[in-house]
Amino acid sequence: MSQMSHTSFAGFTHSAQQAQQWVNELARDLCWSEPSACRLLRSVLHTVRDWLSLAETADLSAQLPVLIRGIYFEGWNPSVPACERKKSDFVLSVRTSFGYDDDVDFDVAINAVFKLLDRHISHGEIVQVRNSMKKSLRKLWPVD
Repeated sequence: MSQMSHTSFAGFTHSAQQAQQWVNELARDLCWSEPSACRLLRSVLHTVRDWLSLAETADLSAQLPVLIRGIYFEGWNPSVPACERKKSDFVLSVRTSFGYDDDVDFDVAINAVFKLLDRHISHGEIVQVRNSMKKSLRKLWPVD
């Protein structure tokens, strides 16, 4: 029993370190504070999640660190169907979730999150997610 508890705690610690690494990378890439980077990551992940099909939502989630996956699914309502939307709607959704801020260029901020995902998620999964989005929004995704 003691060994199992230790393993669970080690896994939890590792999950926390992975999540912190993602937030640190994003904060560094944007020269933002960690709390703002975390808020942005949540806003973009929620918007991506809400725009993907159920199958694609599940596929992407499987590649997220455990605590980031928790953020990804936080408050999710899967009964709201994914549909084709414009880039401007995506940016507006992120901006609304993040909180309006005159100092933030949301195209740049969203691109930074997409670059972060690109570094940590398999290329095949990123291609599937990117291809499920309208062409105008795909322009914010980095391309190899």
